Amino acid sequence: MSVSPSASVSPSASGSVAAAPTQADLLDFARRTAADTALIDSLPLDPEGRTWVRLQGPGGSEAWLIGWPPGTGTGWHDHADSVGAFLTARGELKEHSLAARLPTDGWKTLELTEDVDRERRLSAGHGRSFGRHHVHEVLNESPDRHAVSVHAYYPPLPRIRRYSRAGTVLRLEQVERPEDWQ
Repeated sequence: MSVSPSASVSPSASGSVAAAPTQADLLDFARRTAADTALIDSLPLDPEGRTWVRLQGPGGSEAWLIGWPPGTGTGWHDHADSVGAFLTARGELKEHSLAARLPTDGWKTLELTEDVDRERRLSAGHGRSFGRHHVHEVLNESPDRHAVSVHAYYPPLPRIRRYSRAGTVLRLEQVERPEDWQ
């Protein structure tokens, strides 16, 4: 299913294509999309697993509407070279993130310092943007309520790196490509 809550960027009067969307543009898109109650209501929710619908994001960005059953999460991951934003449309999500720039390639295990952990609670209407190589996990910790969120990334995700975490040790476990999740 594909839903298009906003139009694509069109050429300017001079014929050139508008600039790539910024983190602020992506967050604004997520905010406007989350306010579309008909769209949010149209997302099928599964009691056991996350559900998603791909959206047409601004300026060629990749966007998703995601439903989160109680107790689900993403696990630790990053979005490689993409910047992004996400906003909670319903419910509440919790984000754990690392306030450190990690090497982009060539490592399997890193020892993190103890002051890099950040935590945010994002209730309905709240979100955040992030830069390239942002490592985080997103969770719906509610015992009985679904959450719904809007996510946007630019450029479209070239890969997602998945990590495991034990204390201060972060380990690269898997690299996913677009064909793995579409």
